Amino acid sequence: MQRMKTLLNIAGKKCIIYADEQPQVILIQPLGEHEQTTLEAEIDAIHAAVQTPFVFAGLEISDWEKELTPWHDPNISTSEEIGSHSFETLDYIIARLMPYLFAHYATLPVVLGGYSLAGLFARWAACKTECFDAVAAASPSLWITGWKGFSDAHEICARYVYLSLGDREEFTRNKALAQVGDTIRWEYEHLQRTIGPDHCTLVWEKGGHFANPHIRLARAFVWCIQSLTYSLPSKKLSERKYDRKT
Repeated sequence: MQRMKTLLNIAGKKCIIYADEQPQVILIQPLGEHEQTTLEAEIDAIHAAVQTPFVFAGLEISDWEKELTPWHDPNISTSEEIGSHSFETLDYIIARLMPYLFAHYATLPVVLGGYSLAGLFARWAACKTECFDAVAAASPSLWITGWKGFSDAHEICARYVYLSLGDREEFTRNKALAQVGDTIRWEYEHLQRTIGPDHCTLVWEKGGHFANPHIRLARAFVWCIQSLTYSLPSKKLSERKYDRKT
């Protein structure tokens, strides 16, 4: 499968695009500087697992906590500024990045994915817009204070959700981080009730939080691609509201 890599500045943000010929799905990932060295391996792992051609767009995130945290949590940062910019990131994806991708490739189903805080952002964003067909949340930071209340109160718009967690992640001395195991189990049960057991999954990976994150995220994207490939859209893409909720 022929693949083209392009480095672009789209509306002021650096983006890395990997595009197959005649793609059938778009993958979007908030991309930290620490992830760029393993990105090629992540893309290779996705290609090795699926035959479906895709476009991958990684948007560069310069301040991981500031741009991805959906609300202020002192366990993440003492800065009150943290939690005020996630909407800006989401608005950029909806109003800038996706129109570019649709114009250059096609109006295709979209998977939003990420690791750690980016996984939390992806899961949160799926409650704020109809734009995303699936969420690939690998080791998402669902230990953030107030997650259960938010998830219970906000309907998710995506049809498919992949969750994963390392089997050692909840065994930490940090009391805030140690809640992640309980919270992700709760979230999986919540999704089974709300979108159905065939539309979500929870995968337990080997190791702690920093064990092969690019491979874990590749597996998340693969599951989402496969789920979308063998399903019909719940709503015509042309009928969707490409904006966000407040």
